[in-house]
Amino acid sequence: MSKKIALIFPGQGAQAVGMGRELAARYPAAANIFRQADEILGWSLSKICWEGPEEELTKTSVCQPALYVHGLAALAVVREKCGDLPVAGTAGLSLGEFTAHAAAGTFDFATGLKLVARRGQFMQEACEATQGGMAAMIGAEENVVRDLAAAADVDVANINAPGQIVVSGEAAKVAVAVGLAKDYGIRKAVELKVAGAFHSRLMQPAYEQLGAELVRTVLHETSFPVVCNVDAKVVESADDIRRTLADQVTDSVRWADCVTTLLDDLGCDTFLELGPGATLAGMIARIRKGTVVHSVGTPEDVDKLSL
Repeated sequence: MSKKIALIFPGQGAQAVGMGRELAARYPAAANIFRQADEILGWSLSKICWEGPEEELTKTSVCQPALYVHGLAALAVVREKCGDLPVAGTAGLSLGEFTAHAAAGTFDFATGLKLVARRGQFMQEACEATQGGMAAMIGAEENVVRDLAAAADVDVANINAPGQIVVSGEAAKVAVAVGLAKDYGIRKAVELKVAGAFHSRLMQPAYEQLGAELVRTVLHETSFPVVCNVDAKVVESADDIRRTLADQVTDSVRWADCVTTLLDDLGCDTFLELGPGATLAGMIARIRKGTVVHSVGTPEDVDKLSL
């Protein structure tokens, strides 16, 4: 019985200086994607990915295109090694949803890269215009965190895995949420080191700007199903794709439900995490213990890969 593969792509926070350098050095397919990215953007994304400095790479306007490019470079290498993959579905965490759409053919590499670069710029501008923050709530059910968020007047940003939910909003209100967490029976609350309040109402200007960009973007029929963050369902029509890609800038990312959809609705039995690190693999281990996940971001990962 052949495998049914899910391609998954990480979001902001997974970036690391050196990402893609060894992959491009060994594999021409990866080097070509980084070269194309530099030409399309008009500045050397590859240099920042490979050499840093870290503070430059972590800028929202830089790390979003960096993750998009690295994820698709890793996919190109895997396809070169393994041939035509039996992909049953794809999804990405936040920014990674754009990478997933590029992998599925919703838009070509260049179109997606320009979109992601604009998204990163819009979100960075929204961060700089506000005093936002985020905090992880560990060891609590979603309904409890939603009650806490309502009390503190913040938004639920990410539902990453059972007992791992992130809230987002004005920094002072996020601090209030952290202070109230124990009153709601939440085991641990940790403020995160982030540039701003992603996936919250503070991103409204970025939502509006990205929505306008998406209206102007030509979209194509996907070659395999893409599961969106905000509904955790397969999106098919161009209108739904535009809506869900814009909505996730201000709405909750339902990552745990996305993984469940890939497993239960699309029948995926093997996950390929394409990007730096193994953050998504760790989440999936909490969402559905025993799920097979291969994290691929370096030549060593490619060498170990057996599909």
